[in-house]
Amino acid sequence: MARIAGIDLPKNKRGEIGLTYIFGIGRSTAQYILEKAGIDFDKKVNQWNDEEQTAIRNIINNEFKVEGALRSEVSMSIKRLLDIACYRGLRHRKGLPVRGQRTKTNSRTRKGKRKTVAGKKKAAKK
Repeated sequence: MARIAGIDLPKNKRGEIGLTYIFGIGRSTAQYILEKAGIDFDKKVNQWNDEEQTAIRNIINNEFKVEGALRSEVSMSIKRLLDIACYRGLRHRKGLPVRGQRTKTNSRTRKGKRKTVAGKKKAAKK
């Protein structure tokens, strides 16, 4: 079992995909890491030997900010926006989309489950 940056990588996945389980590493970064370590992209995680795992660990530790450090940096950036009360900070505070998406119809992920508002009653005809 390969354990890198505090994450147990899935054994039966290709190395390129397995590395993406680490927060802060996507496909292109994973390819860069494997290329620099001299490991084939198609080699499964459970086929890596100790030297290859050590090389990957060293590359990630020296060149990338991942997992806890990255999560805290992201949360600090959001907290800074909230503190200076800029437009993006206010959107974060209200729980609305931050990057200019429409909110009349979509954005359910950000706003949460619909809250039904009672409609206006029609006036009775006389």
